[in-house]
Amino acid sequence: MKRKIMVGVIAVVIVGLVVGGYYMLRNRNNNSEDGNVTLTEVQKVLTKDLDSNYPATPREVVKMYNRILLCFYNETYTDEELEGLGDQARLLFDEELLENNPRDAYFDALRADIAEYHEKERTVRSTSVCDSNDVIYKTVDERECAYVDVSYFVNEDKQYNYTYQTYVLRKDEEERWKILVFYQAEGKSDE
Repeated sequence: MKRKIMVGVIAVVIVGLVVGGYYMLRNRNNNSEDGNVTLTEVQKVLTKDLDSNYPATPREVVKMYNRILLCFYNETYTDEELEGLGDQARLLFDEELLENNPRDAYFDALRADIAEYHEKERTVRSTSVCDSNDVIYKTVDERECAYVDVSYFVNEDKQYNYTYQTYVLRKDEEERWKILVFYQAEGKSDE
């Protein structure tokens, strides 16, 4: 009888040690992962691996591009981070757009645009990408294209305005949607 009690006590102690050890190990890993590291939006965008995790739809490509734009115009970053953000943006561009905007010229224009934006004390308060069922698909010169509308809510000089752009994306050889061109569009009358 004493032996059965002793075996029962030992079993309970062993189970308690295993459960307690698991709990401590799990909490220690969570604390080291969550407690000390908080990434800025710029760092989140820079660590996004677009080669292996490329956005699947035209809408998702434009949403990713808008995250980069918000970083350009609203966030604080180093020159190195600016170049990283620009390189991330260029991964979303169609070959034809890249050819028309060589890297050095792209960064010169980007820096000038950001400086003007800050000079005028503009901020992009929010972006809104059209719904998936509002994306227009067409075949142009035997290539699949998609048209995605975006509205930007912009603050300038204590005044708020909407601006609208249409992004034209085209599938590349790897079946990835890439930004071919974007242009200012007329706004919707209900906004």
